[in-house]
Amino acid sequence: MPPTHTSTWAKRGPAKGKAGKRRPAWGKILIFALIFAALAAAWRFTPLSEFITGENISAWARAVRDYPWAPVIVILAYTPTAFLMFPRPVLTLFTVIAFGPWLGFVYGMVGVVISALVTYYAGRVLKRDTVKRVAGDNLNHAAKTVRDHGLLAMIAMRIVPAAPFAVEGIIAGAVRIKLWHYTLGTVLGMAPGMLATSVFGAQLTAALEDPSTINWWIIAAVVAVFVAMTYVVKRWLAARHGHASR
Repeated sequence: MPPTHTSTWAKRGPAKGKAGKRRPAWGKILIFALIFAALAAAWRFTPLSEFITGENISAWARAVRDYPWAPVIVILAYTPTAFLMFPRPVLTLFTVIAFGPWLGFVYGMVGVVISALVTYYAGRVLKRDTVKRVAGDNLNHAAKTVRDHGLLAMIAMRIVPAAPFAVEGIIAGAVRIKLWHYTLGTVLGMAPGMLATSVFGAQLTAALEDPSTINWWIIAAVVAVFVAMTYVVKRWLAARHGHASR
């Protein structure tokens, strides 16, 4: 009996990418350093710091909130940003500042689920070779983890990503994980990070309007819970990886 495409992925090890993993990405590091240096110089030597103020950010957020189609645009924006590898917390933070913590959280979660479903079905229709090129060295381990543990794997991978968000969705679709496992795992796994971002967004909004209203205890509690969850999930993933490699 010929092996299925999922078992073939699992059997082929990441030998081709091991050497590449050990090489520091000096080019990317240099690019990021130059970008940060340019932003710091622009903030220091141009009127940018006078333009981006708390009052202006709050005014922009109110303008977005008053636009009738703003919720739909924000929700749909999660899909292209997932494929572009744009930092999702930045988009969620903007959503929270514009719509408040509760609506921001809801709009963010809806956007995340839609983008997750798009990447999942992309993985189902893409050819195996295309999925391999997209996923790279992440494919073998991530595919095996998702296939063997289903819902728990999706929750864990969304809390502690083994690959970029879109790549995880494509892998899950390619290995044909159950749709309800994938969707529920995405919701449960993404909720803590989205909630933490919503809390930070609410506190940032408070800081822009009145810094004295910031509640540092809430921020500390959210950080502590998120760090604890991340630690537990990392231990679980490490245990699964160690068991699989025996």
